[in-house]
Amino acid sequence: MANAAVAYPHTPDGRYFVVNGRLWRLSNPALPAAVRTRLVGDLMAARRAVGVARRAGDVEAEQQARAAVDRVKTALGERGPVWWHDGAPDDNRRMAANTRYAAWYAALPLDR
Repeated sequence: MANAAVAYPHTPDGRYFVVNGRLWRLSNPALPAAVRTRLVGDLMAARRAVGVARRAGDVEAEQQARAAVDRVKTALGERGPVWWHDGAPDDNRRMAANTRYAAWYAALPLDR
């Protein structure tokens, strides 16, 4: 089995990627590389902790791990206040076809 990374389409403004028609906010591109690397490591550790807690049936640990995931995703700019400054609304988690990206999304190849 190949271990190739899947490339999801990114909106022309670089704010979102699309999975199954839904927009997901990208990390803040202004983050320094070292900060981004540390935060991604923290995110992976928090996600692993969610799985460990779930498998152990430890509800409290799972809640704490999920809170850690949320904190890191907010620090990355994927949640919380938007990282752009032009006043554009946040379309995170919305269907692309129902946003200002509808025409762009409709023009993508069908194998998106």
